[in-house]
Amino acid sequence: MEKNSISCAAVAKIKEICQAHNNDAGELINILHETQNTFGYLPKDVQALVARTLGIPATRVNGVVSFYAFFTEKPKGKHPISVCLGTACYVRGSEKVLDEVKKVLGIEVGETTPDGVFSLDCLRCVGACGLAPVMTIDGKVYGNVDPKNVRKILESEEFKG
Repeated sequence: MEKNSISCAAVAKIKEICQAHNNDAGELINILHETQNTFGYLPKDVQALVARTLGIPATRVNGVVSFYAFFTEKPKGKHPISVCLGTACYVRGSEKVLDEVKKVLGIEVGETTPDGVFSLDCLRCVGACGLAPVMTIDGKVYGNVDPKNVRKILESEEFKG
C-alpha cells in the first residue's frame, strides 16, 4: 500500500465533500467528480480515504475510477491536450498529428510533461468532424491541424507561463 501523503487540509476537504453527499456510497461518482475537480486527479491514497469515509471497499472506488475515462489517477498538465482519433479525424490524418504532438512534447498518451505544462490524451470524437483532424487544448478546438503546425501551436504565447 502507498504511504499516505494526503495533507490534513486535503483529508478535511475530502471528508467535507463526502459529508455534502451524506456519506452515501450511491453518490460515489458525484463525490469522485467533486474530489477530482478539487485536487486535479484521484491517486490511490485519495481513493482509499473516500472508500473509508463511505464505508465501502477501496476496490469498489478504484473500479469506478479505472472504468470511467473522465477520472484519472495521474495529475494532468496545466494545459491538457486531446487528439481526436474518431473516424473522420483518423481518415484525415490525426494519427500523424498525435505522433507529432508526442515527438514535440517528448511524452506518450496518458503522460504529462516533466514541467507539468502539458498532458496528452486521445478521444474518440469532438463533434467537429468537418474540421478534421482536430485536437483540443484546454477544451479549445483546433481544426484542420497539420502535423507541420503542431510545434507552432504548442509554442504559442497562450501556453507560456
